[in-house]
Amino acid sequence: MAKIGFIGLGNMGLPMALNLVKAGHQVSGLDMNAASVGKLRESGGAAAADVKRAAEDSEVIVTMLPSGKEVREVYLGPAGIVASAKPGTLLIDSSTIDVETAREVAKAAQDKGLLMVDAPVSGGVGGAQAGTLTFMVGGSDEAFARAKPFLEAMGKTIVHAGGAGNGQAAKICNNMILGISMIAVSEAFVLAEKLGLDAQKLFDISSKSSGQCWSLTTYCPVPGPVPTSPANRDYQAGFTAAMMLKDLKLAQDAAKSTKAATPLGADAAAIYERYVQSGEAGRDFSGIIRYLRAQ
Repeated sequence: MAKIGFIGLGNMGLPMALNLVKAGHQVSGLDMNAASVGKLRESGGAAAADVKRAAEDSEVIVTMLPSGKEVREVYLGPAGIVASAKPGTLLIDSSTIDVETAREVAKAAQDKGLLMVDAPVSGGVGGAQAGTLTFMVGGSDEAFARAKPFLEAMGKTIVHAGGAGNGQAAKICNNMILGISMIAVSEAFVLAEKLGLDAQKLFDISSKSSGQCWSLTTYCPVPGPVPTSPANRDYQAGFTAAMMLKDLKLAQDAAKSTKAATPLGADAAAIYERYVQSGEAGRDFSGIIRYLRAQ
């Protein structure tokens, strides 16, 4: 079993770290929230003193951080992971960040003799807790092979997307699809309401017809048809509107830098921005139907 340093014990990071503990690994965690570190310790993990110590003492480092800014600081700072880790250490960054930062950090790690993958996730808090996340992994074949057993302790589907940064590319493309499709499904249910069509009837038809998609059949934005969807819990977040907006903005930044045409992605980002600014940043992203209904 490996000695793992886990940096970033938030809503996603903590259950991921706990699954590594359950798999028998020695996990030392670091987070600004002392309560999260305490929960890790209560479950058999330990507290890391700081980033430098965590990097020096670990065979594997896993990070789950809010943005590219924090990733650069934690990895590339003077007392950061790249400067402190021993050659051969495996680095797994499961943050969702811009492709440019992912590739820059991976290059710095490679230059220091470290193996690194970018491995953002899909599946939300529920998937993190159940250990059923999907990991989209960028990095060399060697780094992927080394990382796979650890990812399998936290997830169900592990896909090697290609070289460094390709995990992030896959994540932002996937979530652009998700953001667009959730708006489309929500608009359809709002229109059905106006036309006097029962929501369950629309679901029964569309879930078996050409309108079928994950946003409809797994995460339906109206209460009833899918009992496990956030719509049945007043849109308590599994994946917040603010996080969806972050990912849609990352997709738009990538589209601009590559000159890719993404008009629906741009519209989705604009709609989610207005929804977040209405005070719903912490609400589940499927709650966008309430914003559309109010227009």
